[in-house]
Amino acid sequence: MSLIPRQPVPALQVPLFGHESFDLAHETAENFTLLVFYRGHHCPICMSYLRSLNELHDEFTARGVSVLALSSDSAERAQATHDKLKLGALRLGYGLTADAARQWGLFRSAGKGKTSIGIEEPAEFSEPGLFLVRPDGTLYFSTVQTMPFSRPDFPALLKTIDFVLEKDYPARGELQ
Repeated sequence: MSLIPRQPVPALQVPLFGHESFDLAHETAENFTLLVFYRGHHCPICMSYLRSLNELHDEFTARGVSVLALSSDSAERAQATHDKLKLGALRLGYGLTADAARQWGLFRSAGKGKTSIGIEEPAEFSEPGLFLVRPDGTLYFSTVQTMPFSRPDFPALLKTIDFVLEKDYPARGELQ
């Protein structure tokens, strides 16, 4: 399923590390909710990517952007990610279902054994995706990938958000 800019995004509810839960319908971000779907604890590129996101979390918040990183990992693997990266205020969602991943247009992969950091891949998991959702629940920006490589750069995304907010730049790609 392909999401369309300026149109409503699917519902999204996941548990959060720390025994809370996330429901996109109840987000109150001033400008955007940034959803960063990552492959899981097994992925060394994801760990580096989340580390960068965690370091810039306050920069996103200062721009009126709420942030959630999420995966199909179990609670135990989410805790391992949280502990390994020493995540601060960055919310970490887990337990993304295959159905929810499909609704968001994410690609899915089958596990192929241990990764380069020696962690077993789960039997199935979602590939990366990044979404900016407006407070009204419509899609502003998205990128979905089939591989873990070459993801959007968070410092560049911050500059983009600055430009978008300053110029009131509209979501693009809405024609079908």
